[in-house]
Amino acid sequence: MSAPGHQREHNQTATEQASEADGRVPAEPADAGQAPEQADVGHAPQMAEPVVEIDERRAKMERLRAGGIDPYPHVRLPDRTPVARVLASHDPAQLSQGEHRELPYHLAGRLTSRRGHGKTAFLDLRDLSGTIQIVARVDVLGEEAYERVLALDIGDIIGVRGCVYVTQRRGLALAAHEVTLLTKTLRPPPDKHHGLGDTGTRYRYRELDLLANERTRELFVTRAKIVAAIRDWLNERDFVEVETPALQSLAGGAGSRPFITHHNALDRDLYLRISVELFLNRAIVGGLENVYDMGKAFRNEGISYKHSPEFTILEFMLAYADYYDVADATEEMFRDVAQRVLGRTQIQRDGQTIDLAKPWRRTTMREVILERTGVDFMGDDRAAVTRQLVELLEERVHPATTWAELTHAVYTKLIEPTIIQPTHVFDFPLEPFPITKRHAEHPELAEHFDAVIGGVELVSGDTELNDPVDQWQRCVEQRQRRTVDDEDMPHPNDEEYARAIEHGYSPTAGGGMGVDRLVMILTERESLREVIPFPIVRELR
Repeated sequence: MSAPGHQREHNQTATEQASEADGRVPAEPADAGQAPEQADVGHAPQMAEPVVEIDERRAKMERLRAGGIDPYPHVRLPDRTPVARVLASHDPAQLSQGEHRELPYHLAGRLTSRRGHGKTAFLDLRDLSGTIQIVARVDVLGEEAYERVLALDIGDIIGVRGCVYVTQRRGLALAAHEVTLLTKTLRPPPDKHHGLGDTGTRYRYRELDLLANERTRELFVTRAKIVAAIRDWLNERDFVEVETPALQSLAGGAGSRPFITHHNALDRDLYLRISVELFLNRAIVGGLENVYDMGKAFRNEGISYKHSPEFTILEFMLAYADYYDVADATEEMFRDVAQRVLGRTQIQRDGQTIDLAKPWRRTTMREVILERTGVDFMGDDRAAVTRQLVELLEERVHPATTWAELTHAVYTKLIEPTIIQPTHVFDFPLEPFPITKRHAEHPELAEHFDAVIGGVELVSGDTELNDPVDQWQRCVEQRQRRTVDDEDMPHPNDEEYARAIEHGYSPTAGGGMGVDRLVMILTERESLREVIPFPIVRELR
């Protein structure tokens, strides 16, 4: 569309409000009863790393090389077992104390702590699945190999072959028979005594945040499961995944400012997509019925706790359906994904318990604005209504601002943030939605809805406009409202889309979802930057 206003993912300028501390419960003391050489890696990073320690680690690396030991060997570990599987496979209460040579394992992971310097050393080995204690004894490893174990630095990545060992405290450990250095670390791990000064540093150096905080590692494993569960849910219902282009001749399908890039071979400017909807609609014209695409979208606008310039979007289209069907699908998808990934449908938000399994509240924009403000934006005296809407906003409003824009601003600023429990809000003013079908009873409204939880819009859905004559006229009207490049003619890309639906676009409805927002809600986080693995941050100066 011609700079369409179909806002499936509102991206408004705002000040970043995210501020979270993310700590970790310290590990229990090891059997050796001695203080660890260095604290567990489960704490926030300290960026001012000691130069002396870095130099010492590099010196160790060089000594290893000089001694014929490769600190970064070529490795294949086909028989490696995850730590969690070892811990789950054996109950120490059912085993006698000491080593069990009939239960051998090969583990690999990061050294997170070490205690003991006599004939026995106790190491903590961590992989993604968990942490286990390693018991290293000089009489088993031999003097030379044991000394190499003592020379390891916290953070080094090692492989350990050994057997199940039950400690005096009836804990499950592994008695080491062979310890191999797999990766020598040249920088020390995060120091538990000096947390991050701000959350921005955690986002900027996410590798250290992941290294330091178990909660962060768990979060991104959960995110991956949520994304997989969404795809599974759609695929199980015979949706066809259609990969739409990220580089487009015009970024259409939403009313947002795009990023512009230049293609050298074609010598033309292209746009990073802000939406994927128009291409999915064309796929339906071509005979595919239920389709979806999930991938990155880009909007060159503000950053806030619920807005990111780069985000993951899901758009799904249902043939022979309307916006009520999309609302039904949204409820079912959220409930099923939560149950599949979290094992429950209840989450906490803003001090309230939200149960995604319960039927969602269904209301209209007219009802919620009237309920909250006493203003009926559908009133007959449109001039009086416009004045009331301006007064509600309590800010200067451009004289050219339309009734539809004022109504949407009142809803976005005053109403949406107060909707905590799952709610579908139907029937928005038509103007911002140029590819949405007019309301059957109120032609000034669109068959559009927003699904809101915790004051955040999660899904924006519509009955799609399939009348090519109306679509063409909407393109022209939208173009005329633009303040620049105001010819009475759509952009060539609009013409392409309008021509496409002239071939026959079946009655269709669609929904667009910010996947990062859903992850934020399901994991009970307060900021998108918390749940995006590598968010965009300000440049260091």
